[in-house]
Formats: sequence, C-alpha cells, structure tokens
Amino acid sequence: MSSDPARLEGFPPILDAGVKTLVLGSFPSPASLLAQGYYAHPQNQFWRIMAAVLTEPLADLEYADRVVCLLRHGVGVWDVYRGCRREGALDSAIEAAEANDFSRLAVAAPRLRRVCFNGKTAAKFERHFAALGYETRVLPSTSPAYTLAFARKLDAWRAAFT
Repeated sequence: MSSDPARLEGFPPILDAGVKTLVLGSFPSPASLLAQGYYAHPQNQFWRIMAAVLTEPLADLEYADRVVCLLRHGVGVWDVYRGCRREGALDSAIEAAEANDFSRLAVAAPRLRRVCFNGKTAAKFERHFAALGYETRVLPSTSPAYTLAFARKLDAWRAAFT
C-alpha cells in the first residue's frame, strides 16, 4: 500500500434540463472508478433502492440504460467531490478533496427543486444547497459500509421521493 495515493478524478454529472431531483454522493468507489460508472460496487444498494423507488427494473439494465431511465424520471446523479486522494473506498479516507463546481447547476437543470444527499459525507454540502433555495434531504448511505437494514434505507429513500 502506498502512503501517498494518486489523485483521483470523479465523473461528470448525470444531468439534463429535465432533472427535478439530484442525488449527490461523496466520491466514486474504486469499483465505480474502474467500471467508469456511478455505484458500480455490486454490494452498493443504490440501484436496488432506485429500482424500488422508481418501480423500474434498473438492476436488470446495462449502465447506459440505467442512466436513461433515471433521466426519464427526472433524477440526476453527481458527487460533491470532483477529485481527491483516497486509499480504499471509505469516505473517512478522503483527503485533499476538491468540491465540484455547482455554480452552473441552475442553468443546466432549471427544473431542479430537490437535492438528496447519499450519506453524511455528501450531506456536508446540505446548507449550501438549502441556502440556494433547494429542498434538501439527507438520506442513509447506500454504501455497504453503512449497515442500516435495507428496508429502513428504502423507507427513507421512498419518503424523500414522494
């Protein structure tokens, strides 16, 4: 293990002009970075939760089709950090984090009304978005490291999307 991990770069947002709800995570896991797609770790519950919330078979779809389905439902995805240094997958290991530039969000997603934070690390940005007038919701992390029962996570996510 290196004591000085290389700088990691995140992904562009899944976003279009029809997005009404934006889900913000912290930063892609090593599995997601390798797969070049959000929430690629097989134990991350994001796609299962969104499948239940949207009543769509997201788990059965290829990644590109998942993205299309989210956008069709007015849901965007991004992370609060565009880059960082991190060994492993835990948010607690994130160092030298650089926030994404959210300044053009209102132009890129003019219908955006709600910002949901996937876990406590992402929720560090809640006050920023609330100050801009967005409805905000801090949700239990879909990460396998957060061991809250799936049914309880799903209940919280469903409530945020109704």
